[in-house]
Amino acid sequence: MFGLGPTELIIILVVVLLLFGGKKLPELARALGKSISEFKKGKDEANEPASGAAQKTDVKPDNQGNGQQKSA
Repeated sequence: MFGLGPTELIIILVVVLLLFGGKKLPELARALGKSISEFKKGKDEANEPASGAAQKTDVKPDNQGNGQQKSA
């Protein structure tokens, strides 16, 4: 995990605890979780093709064969 050992992770956690305090950490973790889920949802939506723009319309050739639709 990024080349960090258990000692480095413990030191980082202690520093974060000292900086933000025990009451603020759950709020920060909750906000981080929401941020990650929103990012994943946005990434998934960006990978999906647009539903309206990607649909093809069927074009039936008229008697002249130029590919225009006949009026019904």
